[in-house]
Formats: sequence, C-alpha cells, structure tokens
Amino acid sequence: MKKRNVKNKALSFLIIMILVLMTACGNNEPEAAQDAQDNKISVVTSFYPIYYMTSAIGGEHVKVTNLIATGIEPHDWSPKSKDLLTASKADLLLYHGVGLETWIDNFKQGLEQDSNVIVKEVSTGIELIDTTAGEHSHGDEETTLDEHEEHDHEDHNHDADEEAAEEHDHDHGHSHSHSHGLDPHTWVSPKSALILAENIKNSLVEVDTEHAEAYEQNYEKLKSDIIELDTKYEEQLAQVERRTIVVSHQSFGYVARDYNLEQISIMGLSPSAEPRAQDIKRIAELVKEQGVKVIFFEELVSDNLAKMLASEAKVDTNVIYSLEGLTTKQEQAGENYLTLMEQNLQNIVEALQ
Repeated sequence: MKKRNVKNKALSFLIIMILVLMTACGNNEPEAAQDAQDNKISVVTSFYPIYYMTSAIGGEHVKVTNLIATGIEPHDWSPKSKDLLTASKADLLLYHGVGLETWIDNFKQGLEQDSNVIVKEVSTGIELIDTTAGEHSHGDEETTLDEHEEHDHEDHNHDADEEAAEEHDHDHGHSHSHSHGLDPHTWVSPKSALILAENIKNSLVEVDTEHAEAYEQNYEKLKSDIIELDTKYEEQLAQVERRTIVVSHQSFGYVARDYNLEQISIMGLSPSAEPRAQDIKRIAELVKEQGVKVIFFEELVSDNLAKMLASEAKVDTNVIYSLEGLTTKQEQAGENYLTLMEQNLQNIVEALQ
C-alpha cells in the first residue's frame, strides 16, 4: 500500500512537471514572436510604390506601414491625426517628393516633439520633367493640349488649381498643386524606379546598419527585376509603328521621355484639373490626324472623359496603371508593382502597333 502511494505521488509529480513545461513553452511562443516583431525596424511609407520596394528590400527585418489605403487615389488623400501618431513612433518615414505628397511639409511639422523618426525623400537624384517649360529640356515627349496647338505653354488651369488648393486646405493646411510644375510621376518608368529603389535601400542601411548585408542582397534582387523590365521596355517599344500615347491623366511623361514616346494628356498633372470643351474637340482631331487607336484611362481615376473622347474620335479605350496604389481586386489577385508595370508595357505596345 505504501509503495502504491509512492508511485502515485511520483506519477502526480511527473504529470505536474510536464504541465508546467508545456505551459512554459506555450507562453514562450508569443513572447518569441513579440521579440521578433520588436527587433524589426518600423518604416512608414507615403504611397504604394515606395511601400512595395521597401517591403522587398527590407524583407524580414522591417515592418512596413503604408499611409494610403488600398483603392485610394493619392491626390485625393489627406493625413489624419492617427497617421501622424503612426509616423511619429516609426524609425523611418519614406516619401516620394517632387510635390506628390502636397501635405508632407505640414506633416513633418506635426510629428510629435519626442519622435526619433528619420524622414527621407526617395526621388532624390532623378532627372525631373518640368511641364511648365516653353521648350522641354528632354525634347517634345510630353505634350499637353495647349502645347500641341501653341508652343507658348499657358497653364490655364494653374490659377484655378491654386484657388482650389486654398479651399481644400484641410486639417493640415496642405495644397494640391504640384511642385512648381515638376512632374512627380517618376515611378511609372523602370529607369526612375532603379533610383527610387537605391535610395530606399540606402535609407534602410542608414537606419539599421546591423542588417545592411541583407538589405543589399534584397536590393540586388529587386534591381535585377527592374533592369529586366527596363530591357523589355526598350526592346519592345523600339519596334512599335506609332509613338504617341493619349492618356486621361498627365502621369506617363517619364515613360514617354525614357522610351522615346510622346504623351498627350486629357487632364493635367492632377486628375482634378478638368479640360475645357474645346480641349476635348482639339484632342479628338489630333487623335484622328495621328492615327491613334486607343485612349488610355487609369484605374483609380474616372474614365468618363476618356470614353467621351474615344467616342468622339471613334477609337477604343484601355486601362493604363498609374501604380499610385492597388485596387482591392488587384490586391486579392496577387498583383504588384512589377506585374502591373509589365501589363502597362503590353497595353502600350498593343496600342502602338
């Protein structure tokens, strides 16, 4: 009887020890996961292309938060107090610049005083297009309606845009006019994307030198993918018969410049810059004169004007991706920056054959 009690006590002790060990292991798992999260640097990005590249280069060592949600057009977005709080707690804030984020100056001033976030503009080093120049320094690759008729460029929407910007002076007092007429849409061209990617990599290395080697390796992989895409753009666009693309929103100037095309846009740099009735008529005439077969519209901008013009000129319409953000459908389908860049190339080549 005594032996049985000893055995029972020993068995009970063994069971208790097993339970204690299991409980300890169970508690360690979330702690380990939390430690892994804590070891990641926190990066906030202003819009999708920067988010994509930062995620690709940062890999497992970064936690990336994108300010602008899926399906939102960046020109229509304004930061909220929660966005300031998120950025203030981050290690790194990456934005594009060139007037794309019209809210950035006030946003930086609104960061919490005790914030240690490092702020970087990632478009530094890209040769920019000045859309207000009477004669383009890069040739005649980027053309607005008025420029096609008159070489003296008159930005008739400028005063209206400034007025609208003042009225749209929200919580953070930002303006929706772009930076002195410079075209901010650099990321649509693989050649500019290479510079953006390098600047993002350098920013990550500066903030987190411990994982510099990993960032360099991830960057080289992304760089290789973008160079491959650039080669496709060069080879395929060199073979097309036509050179003119007609787009709803003036955001493909860098593709036009870098691959020897001409862009004619229905609207200006901002999707809110509505054209006049005579503009629509004039561009319809140009479409017929130049044998344009397709009018392009963007997925995050209304296609009404593009369809109106296509109907007037009796041509087709097709989508072209500004890559400023993913739609919910694209996100669910697993599309990304590079796959959409490839689709843009396919659509442009088809339109110019």
